[in-house]
Order: sequence, then structure tokens, then C-alpha cells
Amino acid sequence: MATKSPKQPTKTTVKAASSKGTKFSKETYKKWYKDMLLIRKFEEKTGQLYIQQKFGGFCHLYIGQEAIVAGTASACIKGDKHMTAYRDHAHPIALGTDPRILMAELYGRTTGCSKGKGGSMHFFDKEVGFMGGHGIVGAQIAMGAGVAFAEMYKGTNNVAFVSMGDGAVRQGALHETFNMAMLWKIPVVFIIENNNYAMGTSVERTTNVQDLSKIGLSYEMPSRVVNGMRPEDVHEAIEEAATRARNGEGPTLLDIRTYRYKGHSMSDPQKYRSKEEVSEWQEQDPIEHCLRVIQDNKWMTEKELDEVSVWVKKEVDESVEFAENSPYPEGKDLYDDIYQEPNYPYIIEY
Repeated sequence: MATKSPKQPTKTTVKAASSKGTKFSKETYKKWYKDMLLIRKFEEKTGQLYIQQKFGGFCHLYIGQEAIVAGTASACIKGDKHMTAYRDHAHPIALGTDPRILMAELYGRTTGCSKGKGGSMHFFDKEVGFMGGHGIVGAQIAMGAGVAFAEMYKGTNNVAFVSMGDGAVRQGALHETFNMAMLWKIPVVFIIENNNYAMGTSVERTTNVQDLSKIGLSYEMPSRVVNGMRPEDVHEAIEEAATRARNGEGPTLLDIRTYRYKGHSMSDPQKYRSKEEVSEWQEQDPIEHCLRVIQDNKWMTEKELDEVSVWVKKEVDESVEFAENSPYPEGKDLYDDIYQEPNYPYIIEY
């Protein structure tokens, strides 16, 4: 008989976590709330603009999963590196990237974080340690371990955090990477952003091992399940894993259980799940949770909370204005920022 996977976060978890007693500071909760609200509103606006055909390509929203990046960002240090797949809008925002250059990237403008050449799936900001969103499923797993190896080789104290979806763990490169990472004790934390569905296929339909943390066991990699609807739980797990990595003890695998409220992408009809299921998860919303903790502890007045909402709206509105007023790349820009063979006979000169 197959072993049952640990239960997902429940309403009981939410009630217990919203009490006044908390080990995290007022400033931490205020930052979590502000960052997650900005991510949520940025993503909601992105969805609206996509429907209006302001930009094209694929578009994957992070709505519902904000606690993962909020808790990770608060637990890491300057110099750490972060890499994820194509659901990548939230990560740089949590790390401190100006949302204006992210929106400009969505619009394909030269002021974007990837000069308008990457779009939704290929955000990048070296200044905050965000080493990119990557469009090839699972490719970031091996590349992220390579980034971590580079940090180890250079003798820094930095850790690489490599995020992937529950569908990406089916890629063979994961097993090759896990073996090498454990053998060489590479300072990397593997994060499964487990939102239950790989595109439209549930975890239950893709594997007999539904507790994805068990994937690390054959490599003797420390692994655990984390409540991904709570930034507190994410922070603690990330901090513990990062400490191990900084101490030369190698990688950790975190199966962080979360949920996306929207489809896999903007073209997803979501026929594989019920509205009741989505509503049940929305009752565990991480932003509402942080708001309750702040209100229960009287850390912010209603006026101060309103000011945060006004600031977030202004940031999003100004991001759209900045993007729409930015120029498109020129044709010659196609030949910048690429790899080329110097002696290749068919290079076009401008």
C-alpha cells in the first residue's frame, strides 16, 4: 500500500497562526504584507493587460503563491542567488526589483529588465541576485546547481535557491543534479513550488510518490514538507536550509505546498478543478493572514493600511505608464547580447 502524503495546510492551521503571539517582528510582518500585496496587484494588473492584448506571448501568474517568495526573500542574505522557471514575476519583486522595469519587459520595451527581449518568462536582474526565469521545464534545476557551484568555487558564503514546479520534478536532469549536488555538497536549496497541478495534471496522476520531499531520500538529501501559504513557515525552512548550505553541509529539498488561484497560464480553462476547491484554498490566503496578524497585534492603524494600498496602486499604475511610454527595441538590437562564433561566415554587419 502506498504511503499517504502529509495533509495540506488546513483551516485549523490558519486559525492557530493568526494569534497575537508570534516569533517574527512587526517590521517583518509589515514587509511581508507590503511585498505580497504589491505582487498580487502587479499580477492582477498583468492579467488585465494581457486580456487587453497590450502584450503577447505566454503569461503565468503567481497569484496565491506569494508567501513562498516573501518568506524566501526575508530569510536570504545579499549575495544569494535565485533562479526559477517561467512563473517568475514575483521573485524579483520580492527581492527588490523596481516593478516598472518588469512591466516594461512584459511590454517588450528597451527599458525592461531583459531589454524587452525576454518578456514574461525571462525576467532577469543580476543586481538583486535574480538569475532569471527560464522557459525550458526543469532546465533551471541543473543551471541553478551550477550557479551554486560557482559560488562555492569562488569561496563566497552565498547560497543558490532554485525553484521549480511539481511538474518539473519529472525531468531526468533533476536526478543527475541531485546526485552531483549531494556528492560535492554544493550550497543549493531546491524549492518545489508544489501548487498541486503540473499545467492541468494533478500530482496524484503523475506519481506514486505524492510526498515530493521523498525524492531526496535516495540521495540522503535533507528534505521536508513546508506550508507554502504561510511566510513564517517558509522563512524558517529556508533559513534552516541556507544555514546548512553555508556550513558546507550541502543541499536541501523543500516540498513547499501552495496553490495558484489562477490557471497555469492565461490560456488555461481550468477544467481539471472545481470552484469549491479554489475557494477553500483562498480561505488560507497568505496576504489576509498577515493582515490579520498585523491587526490582531495593532501594529498598523487603518489609515496606515490604507496608505499601503494607495502606495501599491501607485506603484502598479506608474509601472504601466512607464512601460507604455518606453521605446521598442530596434532591429539592430537583435544582434546585441548574444553568443556568436567570431569566424562564423554569415554574420550580418550593421
